[in-house]
Amino acid sequence: MARNKYPEQTVSRILDISLKLFLEKGYEKTTIQDIVDHLGYLSKGAIYHHFSSKEDIIDAVIMRMYEEHNLFNKLKNEHLLNGLQKMKKVFVESITSEEQQQLLRSSPTLMKNPKFLSRHIDRCVSFYAPLLQTIIEEGISDGSITVDNSKELSEVVMLLVNVWLNPAVFSVTNDHFTQKIHFFKTLLDSIGLPVIDDEIMLVLNDFRSAIFS
Repeated sequence: MARNKYPEQTVSRILDISLKLFLEKGYEKTTIQDIVDHLGYLSKGAIYHHFSSKEDIIDAVIMRMYEEHNLFNKLKNEHLLNGLQKMKKVFVESITSEEQQQLLRSSPTLMKNPKFLSRHIDRCVSFYAPLLQTIIEEGISDGSITVDNSKELSEVVMLLVNVWLNPAVFSVTNDHFTQKIHFFKTLLDSIGLPVIDDEIMLVLNDFRSAIFS
């Protein structure tokens, strides 16, 4: 077989087709063969050359979605916002992402997959938390945030939001979810990070409803 001269284009096409199928059929009902059938000119072996499993594919799909809508990079140019305001913007825009909500709705058991959940937790700490840390430290510098230990705090916030508060990980009733949000707000307020306001509480509740309507 001839060597693929354009591996990046191949990977991009695999991810395009995979996202389309995940949204249309659902992650659980989409098979590697489904992806092959829609790619046309690629074999199953060609897919496994780039991805070892379907979990690897959706992991790459999610990462590409983040890279295409990198809120942290956008906020670097928001010079009129202080650190706390930037953090609130990250919360609101990430939670209200329609594409993210569609993907979660189409993959209701994905977060129950131990392998995927482990990757998700690792990414929260090793990838997203350092990005959040830069905003927290900016808020400390401008006085809008009054906390210590920005590194540890950024890791805890990412884990609480993306795991403990994630309705795809812990499915709870609307009332219990609201109680968790109030507890999260009280916790952050008490340590000098008043990021959870009425708007964010509303979008968090709307997020849960959108995923499990």
